[in-house]
Amino acid sequence: MRSPHCTIAFAFAALLATGTAQAGSRPIVVELYTSQGCSSCPPADILLGKLAQRPGVIAISLPITYWDMLGWKDSLASEANTRRQKAYAAAMGHGGVYTPQIVVDGVTDVVGSRVAAVEAAIAERRADLAQSATAVAQADAARAHAADAERLADTAHMSSPVPVMLAMPPPQIDPIVPVSLHETPQEIHIQIGAAPGEIGATVWMFHLRSAVSVTIPSGENAGHTIVYHNVSDDPRPVAVYKGRAMSLTLPKSNGASNDGVAVIVQQGGYGHVLGAAMLSRPDTYAAQ
Repeated sequence: MRSPHCTIAFAFAALLATGTAQAGSRPIVVELYTSQGCSSCPPADILLGKLAQRPGVIAISLPITYWDMLGWKDSLASEANTRRQKAYAAAMGHGGVYTPQIVVDGVTDVVGSRVAAVEAAIAERRADLAQSATAVAQADAARAHAADAERLADTAHMSSPVPVMLAMPPPQIDPIVPVSLHETPQEIHIQIGAAPGEIGATVWMFHLRSAVSVTIPSGENAGHTIVYHNVSDDPRPVAVYKGRAMSLTLPKSNGASNDGVAVIVQQGGYGHVLGAAMLSRPDTYAAQ
């Protein structure tokens, strides 16, 4: 017959072994900074469209304004997008901005037309999230087992509780913050789950147009018709997240062309993404 100590050790090992299988996940956020006036951007726009169809990825196009001087004013660009890209450059220690730029989960940036580099950055971030999820699952299992050990010690009338080592996620691993969205005809309801420890993060909302077709008559892309996917021109902070569960109810955008919304929880304002979710409708909007 196993002693209580052996039984506890065996159960603890089994709990840790199942950590990977029980680990949760979340979408990876891919932001493309692009311009209708940039001749090297169309391949990145095509790639973003493919990523927008991929499960487990939230892909957003954010057209910027600073190439309007090249002979064509970008009809989708906004200063809000330009400010966001410049804030990333400052946060990442870059000397300036460029297009096409893809930012993956607020962690790294790559040239948006380099497919292999983009795919590698997404794969690396997915591996990081898997490691984080496993570490969290193991910590949860250890905590649950500690409680079981206490109960077993009481039942067996042990003189002292069985010592249990709690597996805590390393501090450099980003927590995975659960985010869910629900809509009514007038409102967006946002649920954000709790995370371990104190966190200083910003909750961002992006109203999206799933597909916008633009014919460009002048500038570097003159004569081309380009389809832009999940286009946003109004990234806006809607709340501060400190690690405690929270609920938000926000009015829907009045823009008739918006047919989706994404919500991102991001360290600081422009740091690592901690959680994200997206709502979209199957009908797409196209405009010239």
